[in-house]
Amino acid sequence: MRRDSILRILCPLLAGMSLVVAGCVYQLGSSLPPGIKSVHVPTFVNTSGEPLLESEATQATIQEFQKDGTLSVAGPGNADTILVVKLENFSVDPIRYERDSAKAGREFRMRITASLELQRRQKQDVLMKRTVLGEATFFLTGDMLASKRATLPLAARDLAHSIVECVVEFW
Repeated sequence: MRRDSILRILCPLLAGMSLVVAGCVYQLGSSLPPGIKSVHVPTFVNTSGEPLLESEATQATIQEFQKDGTLSVAGPGNADTILVVKLENFSVDPIRYERDSAKAGREFRMRITASLELQRRQKQDVLMKRTVLGEATFFLTGDMLASKRATLPLAARDLAHSIVECVVEFW
């Protein structure tokens, strides 16, 4: 019994030490540069041609920043940075067709492409520029308009996740 007790203590200890020696140490805290703790997210600019896309995507991005918690969302006068996002492209493409018709789509992919620019509020300089993509797939149930309307929040949330991940993990 004594040998079993020693092994129960030593095994976790040795495993922990091997992680430290291998350099696999989890970093606590944020990797953001000093002085960047908040972001202002103005309503996105929509040049995609899809109506109301900017409202859905802006709201989803604010919620994603709040959920992530690395940067706090602030007003334009109080934020350290300003996130300017331009929704450039919106598309719905078939990815699976009906068996009896090569032209009738059954499953579709909705894609939103956006360019983002993170600016420092005080100095008005650009900290980063990126292009991101959000997407969601859906099956056609009923008419296309209703299916698109139901899928848009999912694609907007995926875009928001990509935006926040890009901003927070850039550093």
